[in-house]
Formats: sequence, C-alpha cells, structure tokens
Amino acid sequence: MGSRHDFDFLFGTWHVHHRRQTAPLDPAGATGTWAEFDTSATVAPILDGLGNADDTSGTLPDGARFCGHSLRLYDPARDVWRIWWASTSNPGVLDAPVEGRFADDIGTFAGPFEHNGRTIVARFRWVDISSAHPRWVQDFSFDDGRSWAPVNWVMTHTRHA
Repeated sequence: MGSRHDFDFLFGTWHVHHRRQTAPLDPAGATGTWAEFDTSATVAPILDGLGNADDTSGTLPDGARFCGHSLRLYDPARDVWRIWWASTSNPGVLDAPVEGRFADDIGTFAGPFEHNGRTIVARFRWVDISSAHPRWVQDFSFDDGRSWAPVNWVMTHTRHA
C-alpha cells in the first residue's frame, strides 16, 4: 500500500546524470547510441504532502538549454500516483499522465502516448530509492504492454552537497 510519503526520498536538490538512447522510439530496437548530459533538479512537497513538484534544468548534448517540470499527485482513494511532465523540448504541452504506485521500494508508472499516429506505452520506474543514488529508468512498449523494449533512459541522482 502506498502513501503520500512515497516520494519523500526525492525531496531536496539533486545533480542528475542522464544516459539516454538517441532513437528510443524505434520499435525495431535500440540503436545502441547513447547521449549523456547533466541537469540539476529541485523537488518539493505541495498540497500538504498529497503531491510534489520538481524543476529540472541543464544543457543537452547539442548545447541547447533544457528546462522541465514534473507534477506528481497522490490519489489516496485509489492508492495511485499520477505524474505529469512539461518541458522546453515540447513548449506549451503538458504530457498525459503516467499512473502507478510503489511496491517493495520500486515505483512503477505507465501510460500511453501518441507518436506518429501510433500508440506507445511509456513505463518508468524509480529504483534504488533507499540508496545515496536513486535512479529513474524508462522503457517503452510498442504492443500495448505485452512486451517491453530495453531501457532507453537512465537518470542517476546525487544530492547536492
């Protein structure tokens, strides 16, 4: 059973190292080409603990400035978190939420999105949340969740000193 405290491990300011596939939406499989970059993130509770938000900023490998914002809201009646994302990579758009919960110290969240007229399911997991370096990992399903492509993005968090 989850709670409004599931994301308490994330509150604070972080250095985030990103490692992501350069072509993750290719259903034929990952290209094997990875890009790496760093951002800073600040995460804080909102709504008396029933939610939290983060702001992320940094420079992408191509030199472009990047800013993003996550909004996480807990629904205690359904024991579910919904997470929305917006960024400078897609100005003016609030992505449809992913939904999920924590079990055995792993948070798993999934939701569909459209890409080039095709529905893809995004799944991400929070792992190693009790360690000094919690990680966020993402993968996609191109067959409505029956199978999952290899992980295409890993974010490793380290607290700012």
